[in-house]
Amino acid sequence: MANRTTNREIQALVSMIDEPDPDIFRDIAGKIRHHGHDAIPFLEQELAHITDENLRSRVGLLVQQIRNETILHALTAYAASNEQDDLLNAWLLVTKHHYPDVQEENIRKEIDRIRKDVWLEMNDNLTALEQVKVFNHVFYRMHRFRGNIEDYHHPDNSFINRVLQSRQGNPLSIGILYMTVARRVNLPIMGVNLPEHFVLAYMGETIDTETLLMRDDKPLFYINAFSDGALFSEKEINDFLRKLDLDPIPTFFEPCSNKEIVLRMLNNLVAAYEHSGDPARKAGIETLRDALEQMV
Repeated sequence: MANRTTNREIQALVSMIDEPDPDIFRDIAGKIRHHGHDAIPFLEQELAHITDENLRSRVGLLVQQIRNETILHALTAYAASNEQDDLLNAWLLVTKHHYPDVQEENIRKEIDRIRKDVWLEMNDNLTALEQVKVFNHVFYRMHRFRGNIEDYHHPDNSFINRVLQSRQGNPLSIGILYMTVARRVNLPIMGVNLPEHFVLAYMGETIDTETLLMRDDKPLFYINAFSDGALFSEKEINDFLRKLDLDPIPTFFEPCSNKEIVLRMLNNLVAAYEHSGDPARKAGIETLRDALEQMV
């Protein structure tokens, strides 16, 4: 939260936003951008009173630049932290690129409501397969989530607020939501970055086929969240890769990092905006993606 002195400085800078000299304006805009998200309310207030279309475009672009920079900073910090327990924060950041006024509290409340419904159906005596069966019943039957086959490429399939409203999404968004809720009821479900189709893995203790030793961090089975939580095995992944003419490298079978999932989300959006003919939003997402890719 900006203090009073900062607010006065931002207000003074915004009052000069109609500066006609391009060089002076760039200097003013740079100083406003330095204040980051704190400057947006002042710019939006000014925007409400501007009638000149060129000036409205100038201020609107500045607001979008600040939003993009704020999201980029938060996303790169998130990826650098190597956070493994929750993708919701990153998903909300990406959603804000398209829906800046999304209500985070409402999103979290809805996810918690789904979590409670799952928790009420669970008990400590269920096997891994039984747990997933119960979860699928709540997620797909009670809450009616499903893959959006009819409008597969629509950008809204990638945004948490729209997925919760429509109960539809693409393989990645339905998978992330499934995983987000599952982790909140202590189900060890992770994302797997399979080519052309994001899937999930239920992690547990099983034998390592290479060492013949027991490991507690291996996939017991896989889950296709886009297809009503259908279960499948390592053999079926091999069959899928064979159809794509791809070698079965280990990363296609093991959990991926949150950074990889966020990058896949951004790539999905680039393709969606390309498909819907929105070059401006596509360029904004490409900037986020390229910056995130450069991180080690």
